[in-house]
Amino acid sequence: MFQRLIDMFTAPAAGLIEGEDALSIAVAALLIEAARSDDGFEEAERAAIRDLLAKRFHLTGPETDRLVAAASQAQDQAVGLYRHIRRITDGYDAAGRIAMIEMLWEVAYADGRLDPQEDALVRRIAGLVHVSDQDRAAARKRVLARRGD
Repeated sequence: MFQRLIDMFTAPAAGLIEGEDALSIAVAALLIEAARSDDGFEEAERAAIRDLLAKRFHLTGPETDRLVAAASQAQDQAVGLYRHIRRITDGYDAAGRIAMIEMLWEVAYADGRLDPQEDALVRRIAGLVHVSDQDRAAARKRVLARRGD
């Protein structure tokens, strides 16, 4: 127990990463949180997260793997979503925040169904990053249209 406390204060934390890396970790952490919110983290959700991050940040396979690992660790160490939300509101304009909400919808629907916990999380995050209900709904409709639902 004491070693964990020592490590917590001496090891470099994902929360101390600055700049574009911190922003990409924040986005990835929220996508992971969306996948985990229904008490299951299915392979379809993992694949969707990897694909979305690779496209959004123009990453190779190994770079995507490192980002997912860093984001997973950051989310495991985080107390709530505040750190990630703050980075997103500071790092993206309105269009960027809407695009991030669209990514969350992609993850929420990756397994073919929308669970109430996923829906609630996307709604909550959208409000926290100042995306209007109309823009959130429009992002959801775009995702459903691409999926053919």
